[in-house]
Amino acid sequence: MHADPTYPLLPVFAFLGFVIVLIPLPWHLQAWNAGTCVYMIWTSLACLVQFVNSILWKDTVLNLAPVWCDISTKFIIGAGVGIPASTLCINRRLYKITSVRTVSVTPDEKRRALIVDLCISIGLPVLVMILHYVVQGHRFNILQGVGCLPEIYNTPPAYPLVFMWPPLIGCVSFVYAFLTLLGFLKHRIQFSEVVSSNNAGMTISRYFRLMLLCLSEMVCTIPIGVYSIYINTAGVTLSPWISWANTHADFSRVLMIPAVIWRQNRSFLISVVMGQWVYIFAAFLFFALFGFADEAKRHYAMVFWWVMRWFGIHPKPKSEKMQFSKLSGISYGKPSPSSPDFHSLPPYSPPSAPYTPRKRPESLSPSLAGSFGDVDLERGLGHAKIPATQSEFSTEDAESVDGVIIISDECPASTPPTPVAPLRPVPPAAVPAYHRPFSPPPGAASDFLDLSSSIPRKASVGSISIIVHTETRTF
Repeated sequence: MHADPTYPLLPVFAFLGFVIVLIPLPWHLQAWNAGTCVYMIWTSLACLVQFVNSILWKDTVLNLAPVWCDISTKFIIGAGVGIPASTLCINRRLYKITSVRTVSVTPDEKRRALIVDLCISIGLPVLVMILHYVVQGHRFNILQGVGCLPEIYNTPPAYPLVFMWPPLIGCVSFVYAFLTLLGFLKHRIQFSEVVSSNNAGMTISRYFRLMLLCLSEMVCTIPIGVYSIYINTAGVTLSPWISWANTHADFSRVLMIPAVIWRQNRSFLISVVMGQWVYIFAAFLFFALFGFADEAKRHYAMVFWWVMRWFGIHPKPKSEKMQFSKLSGISYGKPSPSSPDFHSLPPYSPPSAPYTPRKRPESLSPSLAGSFGDVDLERGLGHAKIPATQSEFSTEDAESVDGVIIISDECPASTPPTPVAPLRPVPPAAVPAYHRPFSPPPGAASDFLDLSSSIPRKASVGSISIIVHTETRTF
């Protein structure tokens, strides 16, 4: 029977956590966000340690890789402090963004903040790894189905040197998060400008994702840290500190415990399983917050097409996409107000005032009857110029010029008028019957159109001489 009934669930998720938590690393490096980058590194390497241990010691308790165990056990001590310390750096940076008093950050200030973040997120865990040697009773422990685990001698100095750091860092991080929330509520109106002006790599979306990550870590760090202290010391006698020699007696010893023995102790079982899965949970939490952002999707697309180019597949140019969208009617963005619609006729707006026929002088009847003979009902009245007022007409006779429309003025120009060819009638089939926006009202043409004569008429209209040809047309 296998030592772990859930095997291979742990190694599969541990390897996935090792990979996915490093995916957002490149664009976080561009933002000079040391806390976030170190968080990813600590979490990824901790998942890698769990993956290797669960593979090598799945069915055995022998000391297969002593050097690996020396390194991995020290790293586990550092990761237990490094992840909360990285969260503290993130909360500290968010607080500085929220409570900023200046509109720009100089390169020296960025460099100074980077050094402080590295000292907290890397220097502090390394210090705890060194201090762990003070209370390290022997080399390490090996648990069947789990792998190498660090040894901590249960003595009073072990609490301030090793056990207290995760809950203490979590409390400090909680204070920063509370101050950040107050600052956000105070400056929420100009918050967008503050974030964009002070941090070139920080956006509103990334800011809130980091805040949610910190809140989640604080909710887990303080309770888990306190519970770990309780569960690791439950049923274990607190030994007094006697001397350095007493604590490190037989230091090279390796304690190997089969699964049948260590799984009988429920408190110890909970402590071991929680220590294995807490790093995997941190990795998936980070990926859930940052692995589906817009910037992540852009990088996924870049990597995808980079791989596809090796197989000869290239993305379509943007110009082809735009041309396809015009032909198929698919829009890839918001249409421009001035862009034409290729699938509909232009809208028709009716005139503001309804048509009301006016009474004409008797002297103008022949003139108007002839002038409307050349109106093309399919193309509208806009192609013929008709005088609007009676003052523009004259009762004098005009000379007849066949096929020519001559428009003169009271003050004619020095050059002779240019002859204009008459408009050609358009066949009715050229325009659909339903598209007659400028047709005169039904029955109105019979009031003033004389369609019975096809003889050219002579009309004298003030200073305007119009010779038109009329023809009978059946609609």
